[in-house]
This record gives sequence, structure tokens and C-alpha cells, in this order.
Amino acid sequence: MKLSSLIILLAIMSASVLMGACQSPAAGEETRSETPFLWENANIYFLLTDRFNNGDPSNDVNFDRSDPTAKLRGFEGGDIKGIIEKIEEGYFDNLGVSALWTTPWFEQIHGGTDEGTGKTYGFHGYWISDWTSMDPNFGTKEDLARLVETAHAHGIRVVMDVIINHTGPVTELDPVWPEEWVRTEPQCTYQDYESTVTCTLVKNLPDIRTESDQDVELPPQLLEKWANEGRLDQEMAELDAFFARTGYPRAPRYYLIKWLTDFVREYGIDGYRLDTAKHIEEDIWSELGKEAQTALNDWKQANPDKVLDDNDFYMVGEVYGYGISGGRLFNFGDREVDLFSHEIDAMINFEFKESALMAYEKLFASYSEKLHGPLQGVSVLNYLSSHDDGGPFDKERVKSMEAGTKLLLTPGASQVYYGDESSRELVIPGTEGDATLRSKMNWEEMESNVVRNDIPIAQVFLHYQKLGQFRRDHPSVGAGLHQMISESPYIFSRIYETEGFNDKVVAGLELQSGKKRIDLNGLFEEGTVLKDYYSGEKVVVKGDRVTVDSPYNIVLLGL
Repeated sequence: MKLSSLIILLAIMSASVLMGACQSPAAGEETRSETPFLWENANIYFLLTDRFNNGDPSNDVNFDRSDPTAKLRGFEGGDIKGIIEKIEEGYFDNLGVSALWTTPWFEQIHGGTDEGTGKTYGFHGYWISDWTSMDPNFGTKEDLARLVETAHAHGIRVVMDVIINHTGPVTELDPVWPEEWVRTEPQCTYQDYESTVTCTLVKNLPDIRTESDQDVELPPQLLEKWANEGRLDQEMAELDAFFARTGYPRAPRYYLIKWLTDFVREYGIDGYRLDTAKHIEEDIWSELGKEAQTALNDWKQANPDKVLDDNDFYMVGEVYGYGISGGRLFNFGDREVDLFSHEIDAMINFEFKESALMAYEKLFASYSEKLHGPLQGVSVLNYLSSHDDGGPFDKERVKSMEAGTKLLLTPGASQVYYGDESSRELVIPGTEGDATLRSKMNWEEMESNVVRNDIPIAQVFLHYQKLGQFRRDHPSVGAGLHQMISESPYIFSRIYETEGFNDKVVAGLELQSGKKRIDLNGLFEEGTVLKDYYSGEKVVVKGDRVTVDSPYNIVLLGL
């Protein structure tokens, strides 16, 4: 079966889940105001731009980056046009995705490093040479504008991956930035705050002097590059205007803040994922967040017809080692820091892959307790696999269905890593380090509906669709209070209430197939018509329960 046919078939199947959503409510069916988007409930799809989908083969090789590389260490052709193609196909709509996080699209170093078993190029986007330019391997600024516009047209937000900590490595083609801009030693030892922040992450990754308040001149390689591209005067005039408006010194971090927030002001980017957030002085995130909010306000004022909602700018921090059990604080060894107090709305939850080993109720109840207790007002972004985590929850893809259920039904926001929904393999023979996690998206396997560990990929994909749509349509799934209704059969509720809007759902897991009676704990009035988002069946509340007759062991009930 061709991928397009498979997607159409699955879309038809999953569309039945949403039947009646656009119809007038039947007698006894409660009406709902427009469902608000909450970052606390977001279903964020994270992809490596170079590995997801190749929409334009003509841009596959640039800057003569064509030397042989170690396995999966070179550019593979994925680009922004390929992402747009999948948005327009409805791929993300069917998955219930509410935000896209892509790896950085900035211009990368032109050379490669030669450590390990072969050369490595900056295909991943984290080795920046120019924060003001797009890397042509990924696309153009016109492509980026279209990406954001297309995503927004589908109700999908765009999260930009930002790097302030370091430049790209030094190569034969990429000179080190001036000493007043970067340090090349010492290398971080992570023993305390200083040895985590004022140091280089790894060898040959020059560390931006983010602590400095001293005026610095621009690197000569940037000035020469901009002059050759005919935009030196424009870039300098924009910098003059920025520093005049803000009053900031011309210190390294403020140049970067200007360049990063330009993308928000120009294209309407909705949020940032903050790379290596614990390796930068925390006050800088406050400075970046405030400038990003100003930039988003400016974009909204200039584009009132394109504004999705009145949400503030969103920032989620990558603080390696942070887990939800730590509450608001991260311990550097010699001090604890509350990063949430520095404009950061959520933290990537590195603990979730261990939490997912818990039974459902213990997992859900403990996360609800933390998010509505010590973390009230902020959130976490849960994930089970990622681009640089060598110990994901289900590395062999033997628990794909369980992984989807736990990821998408646990309180907090969810991060689906590209291929989680299609059992993309995470163990690639011949790779070194994190390259094994970064293979090309397995579209061909989806086309042929490969069976992996006795489960057809199409079944996993449909499972993620149903759970994702349920989460997207019901803020209570990620942001609501959790309560168990019965232990056996396992049934629980989530309730989210705010001024002008309330949402409530009831779900059951590990149920019997066939006819199932689901107790509702008084949450819905007699005669209310509910939808089971898993089977697509509509049921009527009778005597504080509904009966669902389906071949599945999952029930997802909501209005």
C-alpha cells in the first residue's frame, strides 16, 4: 500500500473518532465553547529537519559538504519544504499535533569534524556559523515564512530551537571566533555551577562568553561574509537600531538575542526550545524571554489577521538531568537554581522515561500531584525518545503501544519524537553515539506496513492518532486534575476548569474487549452524548455510566 493511500485510510478511520464534532448538538448533548490551546497540554512533534522529509532534492549539497562521513553523520536531504509537504497532507493534523519543534535551521559550519570513525557535518543544526542566515540545506527564509504560515493555518504552533551557548566547531573552513567572543577552555566537568556554565561543553565547541558585559566588535568572518552577500550595511543598521532601542551593551549575548528574536518578529514564531539551558547564566533566559515577548507582540500587531490566540511567548528549557521530582529547582552541586523564575514556562522532563516504568495509576496520579502542587503555574515536557538520549524508554520498539498510551495520557505536555508513531528503529548497526537515534524517517516502512515486534506499523500509527486527537481536543488531558474512578476496571477522569471554560474527560485502560460499562463518577448529566475517541462510537449517559461496545481495550470519552 502506498503511503498516501495508507494515510488516507488511517485518516478515514481516525476521522470517525471525531464524527459529530462539527454537527449541531443532539438533544441532551452538552455544548462547548471553542477549545483553548494550552501549552501545558501541548502535543509537540519534534523532528530533525534533515532526516524527516526531502521536499527539494536540489538543495541537498551546499558549501561542497560532500566528503564521505561516518554512518548517519552527513546531510541526508531533509528540508523545510519537506515539512510543509507533510503539514499540507494533514499528517500532523491526524496525529493531533498542536506544535512543531524542528532542529535549528541556521547556517551551519561549512567544514566537518573528523573525530571518531569518520567525518561529521552539522546536519543536526547545532553547529552554527551565522545566526542571521538560513542554511541552504534546510531551505530559505521564504520557505520558513511559508512553514510558519502553513502550520498556523492548521492550528499548529512553531517552536524554534535556539542556541546561545556555543558556536560551531573550528574546522579547516571555519575559524574560531575572536577571543573576546568565545572561550575554548576549560572543558566542563559538571562538578558545580562554574564548571557547568563557564566552560566548553566538549572539546572544540567554543563557548560564547555569555557572562560578559563588555562591548565587542563583530567577528571579522561575519563582516566579510555579510559584505560578500551585499547586506553588511543593512545588518549594521539593524544592530544600531536594536542597541539604541534596548540600551544593552554590545556584549556577545545581546547580539545573539537580537538575531534570535528577529525570527519571532519577522515570522511569528510561537516559542523557543532552549538548547543546553543549564550551561548559561540563568538571567540571560529572562533577557531573551522579554525580548522574544516584545517581538511576538510586534508581529501580532503587524499581522492581526494571522494571530492564532492571545497566548504569551513560550519557552521550554533543556536542562540535562532535570526531572519532575525536583520541582522548581535544579541542583548544580553547590547551588540550587529555579530556572522557572527566568521566563521559562516548562522544562524537558528527563525523568519521564523512568517514570514510564510505573503502572498507569501511579504514573498519572504522581504527575498530577506534582503539576498541581510544587509546579503549579508551570509545566514539564515529557518524552520517551529523543535525538541525543542514548537510553530511551523503548529502544527496541517492543512496547510501542504502551509507550504511546503513557506519553499521550500522562499529565503535562507531550513530545513525540519523529518516528515514535511509526516504530522507527532506534538501533542502527554501524552507527556511533547518538547517530543511531537520527535515522531517516521510515516512510517506506509505513508504505509497506512493516510488522515490527509482532505489531503492524499502521496499528501503532493509528494508536498515536487517536490518543493525539483526544489530547489536542481536551485540555484536561495534560492540564487537568487526575482522579481514579475505579481500580478494576481501571477508569480515571481529568478535569480542567478556568474562567469561561471547563473540560472533563473519562478514560479506561486495560479493559475487556467487547461490551464495557464505564462509570462516570457524576461528571456528565443524564442523556449527555459522549464520543469514544478510540472506537469512534457515540454513547449516551444513562444512570451515571455509558456502555461502549468495541473490540478495543481502551476507552477515551469526551464531549
